[in-house]
Amino acid sequence: MCVCVCVCVCVCVASLEHAGSVGFSLIVCVCVCVCVCVCVCVCVCNIIGSGIFISPKGVLEHAGSVGFSLIVCVNVCVCVCVCVCVCVCVCVCVCVCVGNIIGSGIFISPKGVLEHAGSVGFSLIVWVLGGGICALGSLCYAELGVTIPKSGGDYSYVTEIFGGLTGFLLLWSAVLIMYPTTLAVIALTFSNYVLQPAFPNCLPPYMATRLLSTICILLLTWVNCSSVRWATRIQDFFTVGKLLALCLIIIVGLVQIGRGHYDALRPSAAFEFIRDPSAGQIALAFLQASFAFSGWNFLNYVTEEVVEPRKNLPRAIYISIPLVTLVYTLTNIAYFSSMTPEELLESNAVAVTFGEKLLGMFSWVMPISVALSTFGGINGYLFTSSRLCFSGAREGHLPYLLAMIHVQNCTPIPALLVCCSATILILCIGETHDLINYVSFINYLSYGVTIAGLLYYRYKKPKLLRPIKVNLLVPLSYLLFWAVLLVFSLWSEPVVCGMGLVIMLTGVPIYFIGVYWRNKPQWIYSIVEAVTYAGQRVCYVVFPQEDPESTAPIEMEEKSEL
Repeated sequence: MCVCVCVCVCVCVASLEHAGSVGFSLIVCVCVCVCVCVCVCVCVCNIIGSGIFISPKGVLEHAGSVGFSLIVCVNVCVCVCVCVCVCVCVCVCVCVCVGNIIGSGIFISPKGVLEHAGSVGFSLIVWVLGGGICALGSLCYAELGVTIPKSGGDYSYVTEIFGGLTGFLLLWSAVLIMYPTTLAVIALTFSNYVLQPAFPNCLPPYMATRLLSTICILLLTWVNCSSVRWATRIQDFFTVGKLLALCLIIIVGLVQIGRGHYDALRPSAAFEFIRDPSAGQIALAFLQASFAFSGWNFLNYVTEEVVEPRKNLPRAIYISIPLVTLVYTLTNIAYFSSMTPEELLESNAVAVTFGEKLLGMFSWVMPISVALSTFGGINGYLFTSSRLCFSGAREGHLPYLLAMIHVQNCTPIPALLVCCSATILILCIGETHDLINYVSFINYLSYGVTIAGLLYYRYKKPKLLRPIKVNLLVPLSYLLFWAVLLVFSLWSEPVVCGMGLVIMLTGVPIYFIGVYWRNKPQWIYSIVEAVTYAGQRVCYVVFPQEDPESTAPIEMEEKSEL
């Protein structure tokens, strides 16, 4: 019992460091401590038995002395403790990965997946296959994470492998497309779920949803500009919302199925297509599902802190991705236990409709839970997107003003304002499901480029030490699916997907003018300096101070390895 308590305490401290907030670390700790206690109890109950009354004679007989027999027993105990510690490390990785994948996407995407898949059965197949594709991508990212030990994720890997232009285009698309569009989608979902109970028989007014979404974005931007502590506390509180909503949906759905309410799930009805399926529509169904799975590449950000990543990262991926896939599939099955496909497609807020049909007087719990989840999701994306701008500016790929922080609050105010402005602009020009196709297309494009870089890096540096080296069929299978998906998505939605591609390519002249062109005229430098100085005075920001003693060894280590 003492060993179990000590292990749980160590896990709590480690989870607080990696989770970044107290609330999320508490969720991780609860999950891990339960797993640890169960594992330890099961191990103890299975280990301690009649053997302790039988084996001492044999150990002493073969050891030859009392002292050596005691050494053998101690070594066996150490081996058992090491096995328990490995299990704990895997549990931490699983909890971090699951916590970052499961978010507001599962309350947004089911309608889009069903709409493009055409039938209940095929939509469930899309959810399962989507999880499988994410598992392949996660394994590839795990290899990249331990081979190129740099922070920054895709941006750092692509910059290291392909050079500055490709890395800049990835950063450019993330700053202008990925994060702002994702923020816009989550903000629109928040406003829809808040306003839907007030408009039960129709869609909420267009201007009302946009106004509430804008107010939400502005409020959370102000919070993130004011205090990092406030931002993390908001994340702590609102993380509970998504867990409450999903647990409630799955439990109520399983109860409904147990009562025999599963007409839409019978094979004869499940594969009755609402429309004739096509390759383009199937590709768009996968794009809609991929939005809910976004976050599967987060685990490679903490590969340096994982014990024995060569073994534990693949184990965590094998557990976490199927677990998330199971949760998402059960959630969709729960939806279909109470709603027909037509009702789900007509609903503007699927979880609200589900609650109204099954929860009766407690139906108000569902919109509140989803609103809490989406509110926390907006806060989390604002927090991370501003840090990406901050990282790109420090590398010289974005204006240096975006790398500055507030003098007193230490928050990246210019980067936050850029993310906020881009999000509000996108709010005004797109509908939710079009925006999901838009951002998922660019996400898949960046994932594919990064995993293609994995193959190129193997060819470029075949003798480089790779603690994790996945089978060649894994990246090839992912890239084959990636190519087919992007081609048919672009063919089916040329305007939505093509617009994202065009915006990404506009970064090419920006890169050559702003980054590659070194000897610019003096008047350009004067304008940039004046704008930077004005931004500093308005936002009251300066460059953060760095400790040269802590950064120098890292740079030397990277040069020696890479």
